[in-house]
Amino acid sequence: MNLNPLDWESQRAFLAVLREGSLSAAARAMGVAQPTVRRRLDALERSIGVALFTRSPSGLTPTDAARDLGAHAEAMAAAADAFARAASADTGAASGTVRITASEVVGAEVLPSVLADLQRKHPGLAFELSLTNRNEDLLRHEADIAIRMAQPTQAALVATRVGTVELGFFARADYLKRHGTPKSLDDLARFALIGPDRETGVLRWFRDLGIDLKRSMFSCRTDNQIAQLGAIRAGLGIGVCQKALAARDPKLVPVLPRAFSHGLDTWVSMHEDLRRMGRVRVTFAHLVTALSAYYGKAAPGA
Repeated sequence: MNLNPLDWESQRAFLAVLREGSLSAAARAMGVAQPTVRRRLDALERSIGVALFTRSPSGLTPTDAARDLGAHAEAMAAAADAFARAASADTGAASGTVRITASEVVGAEVLPSVLADLQRKHPGLAFELSLTNRNEDLLRHEADIAIRMAQPTQAALVATRVGTVELGFFARADYLKRHGTPKSLDDLARFALIGPDRETGVLRWFRDLGIDLKRSMFSCRTDNQIAQLGAIRAGLGIGVCQKALAARDPKLVPVLPRAFSHGLDTWVSMHEDLRRMGRVRVTFAHLVTALSAYYGKAAPGA
């Protein structure tokens, strides 16, 4: 193998094709011409002496070698992004780019107004939002700040608890007027339920709480939590919603609040090395204060 370790552009082309599934889509994502992507990919395959993709009717199919190398390319991309963010402003200045990872619901429903307030105070800040229910790795700098419903365990992370996300079953009032209201958790099976499409941790979580829900019981199935929330708001049935979000919509009413109510502790965390970065430090402090207020808890000391 004679791979030039500085040839990041070829590896970046490989990662783009791996993510996008075709040369044309990879070229659009990178903002370059398709022959450029092809040339860089060919150069990488020659350099390592391994075929990375095979052609199929649906596009380019990654080989086993490509799948093995993909995780390393993702790590390099995360490091390159972290480098770009670190170079985007002076170390001590409250300006530049901050990458924040959060769940889909928190990122779409809660963070925009919180970050708008922060940007009015510090117009030099820019934000990258990674909305995923996967825990991105702060130690590998996949993000600068994480907002998660689980306490971080890594010693190198600075973490502050900002409160508890209270969950409950909710439905539109007009849905319940048409179909009635469940009398018990067992009675839920008679109603239109909104929930996950696949056998996910959500269903296991319900079972751990003593609620035996199965995929077949959901009349509206999606793994996207924003779509689930939209379905509840549209009156498609009964689903789980954050109580703070439901309180914003007068059409939503709680269902079986005494039988089911669950809280998830929420934490804001960052790598301890980023405390010297003004933009990350300011954003972290603002998120702690704003989210503590949002979840009804006085901001703790940083």
